[in-house]
Amino acid sequence: MYQEERLNKIVDYLKQHGRISIQDICHFFEVSRDTARRDLLRMEEMGLIIRTHGGAILPKQANKAHEYRERLVRESEEKHRIGVFAASLVNNGDFILMDASTTVQFAAEHLTSTNVVVVTNSIDNADVLSKKPAVRTYLLGGELHSQHRFLYGQATIDKLRDYQADKLFLGACSITSDGLFYLNEEDGFVKREMIKRASQIIVLADHTKFGVPMFYRVCGLEAIDLLITDKQPEQAFVEILQQNNVELLVV
Repeated sequence: MYQEERLNKIVDYLKQHGRISIQDICHFFEVSRDTARRDLLRMEEMGLIIRTHGGAILPKQANKAHEYRERLVRESEEKHRIGVFAASLVNNGDFILMDASTTVQFAAEHLTSTNVVVVTNSIDNADVLSKKPAVRTYLLGGELHSQHRFLYGQATIDKLRDYQADKLFLGACSITSDGLFYLNEEDGFVKREMIKRASQIIVLADHTKFGVPMFYRVCGLEAIDLLITDKQPEQAFVEILQQNNVELLVV
């Protein structure tokens, strides 16, 4: 099979499945890993794909996650309300983990509890919390994702392993019956470690995040303790949450 024909078939596969791995390319087209990598490099140069760790996605999927500052400016009142309610769940003296998401940043902005310790990989959360004298803030090190303003990488994960928190406040790109999904795989690695380091996992997700196809699965629903949202989900999904012992709060 000529390379051009193979590239067209890779695009067709991506349109159907959303992502493809180097291993998939090797298996489907009976080529070496080096050939698969060259295919993806050429497709990236042509603007056909966005390369990820170990594979690729279509550019239109990558564009679903807008730049962090743009998202924050246009966030809805519903997300703001979710963040305010989440902040009210923090007790004096709590040790908190916060990921990098706009809804979680609203929670950080409205945090009023005292003697609270917050660990985050979000430089915007750290900036917000630095103005609160009753909060001690630890910003995780690592490589900076300049577009979405979070820190990631092995150094971030290694440092997380030094902590154990009372609560984790976690945003979501997508939540389905299969669990929590995110667009950025590196961000997902950090979130997965955060989940391991907290006693209570609290997910903040407005109704637009339900059932959205997304790239990378971080955890199943069974890992979540509490889901805070702005609109009652469909009954079928509510029942799935109940089966996984997820408490649902609509605010």
